[in-house]
Amino acid sequence: MLLPCWLAVQLSAPAAPVLTVQVRNPLAESRPATTVALDLRHLHLTATPERLRVRDAVSGKLLVSQLVDNDGDHVWDELLCQVTLGPQERRRLAIELAPAGQVAQPAPAVAYSRFVPERIDDYAWENDRVAFRTYGPKAQQLTEAGSKDGTLTSGMDCWLKRVPYSIIDKWYAGYAKDPTFYHHDRGEGYDPYHVGDSRGCGGLGVWNDRDSTLAVSKNFIRYQTLATGPLRTVFELTYAPWSAAGQQLTQRTRITLDAGQQLSRYDVFVAVDHGALPPLTVGITLHEQKGTVAGRPAAGWFRHWEPIDDSELGTGLVMAPGQVQNWWTYRTTRKEQSHLFVRLKPAAHLTYYAGYGWTKAGRFHNVGDWESYLAAEARRLAAPLEVTVLRPAPAGKHS
Repeated sequence: MLLPCWLAVQLSAPAAPVLTVQVRNPLAESRPATTVALDLRHLHLTATPERLRVRDAVSGKLLVSQLVDNDGDHVWDELLCQVTLGPQERRRLAIELAPAGQVAQPAPAVAYSRFVPERIDDYAWENDRVAFRTYGPKAQQLTEAGSKDGTLTSGMDCWLKRVPYSIIDKWYAGYAKDPTFYHHDRGEGYDPYHVGDSRGCGGLGVWNDRDSTLAVSKNFIRYQTLATGPLRTVFELTYAPWSAAGQQLTQRTRITLDAGQQLSRYDVFVAVDHGALPPLTVGITLHEQKGTVAGRPAAGWFRHWEPIDDSELGTGLVMAPGQVQNWWTYRTTRKEQSHLFVRLKPAAHLTYYAGYGWTKAGRFHNVGDWESYLAAEARRLAAPLEVTVLRPAPAGKHS
């Protein structure tokens, strides 16, 4: 369900709430740009979801919100909003109904993604801080046919942006006139990040200890866009079965990116044709091996920091420490095969986060800043928001 989903009428008067929700930050540190996801099934509201809106119960400010259909069945599953919370702060949110006939004003699509047929068949996604892309079956077919215009990789590409507005459509429109358009920084950012046959930033595979190789899938073969902002974009990529460790693996990857975040969330679902699941390995390319690497497996984060043209770039992974089997740096003279690798314990569903911080965007000035961000994200992952319904809605009175 890809209808625009927002409720951002900033001047409307408060209505009587159908229920009040409390969100609490359990950490003794602040949480900026934190997405609150309210499961509509658990709220037991009889109101039409499109009329729901979220207001700060104390200040009275109406918050930008978004409805999300997580499984593509044309039924809304969650109501989202974003808050910034101080250390151990509690915040009350009033869920209310927009007056009948009132038209909501559209909020900017901060978190956005789409399939890009005008650039062969990329899939690109972004928010107000970062942008990424990966590659589809036509790009693979071109490469396999010997064309230099194709791309054969299931790695994840970073587009370095330094503006809060959407750049995907603009950069691809520029590409249609000049194929080098987004490789030059015109003040918004550019694409200097080379993926090639590497894992890029967060691609995965199955590592073979015997010959020090990584088995990987080819390009995605299908996509499904589930949400396109303003606060969250969600899409799924399906890959053709691929061989690893004497097995055939099937893989479906769901990628989620929220506004205000540096990292995309990856939910990977895998199965094999026989035997036990192998451990998957997530990678970050080391490019020309000019950067530095660090990892804190007990804390759940890993990073690479490298020079890139006249600036510096941090890439990183965050995950629950219990998922980590081991990690290492693999350096080789083989083209595009040097990586920071994190091997995860075998599971049919794995979750990790991958993304970047670019010094020219102004939020990170050195490797210490990047490490601090990743460490804080790992702590937030380990201590999710506590959400409590304080005032349940009376049954049958809000349709």
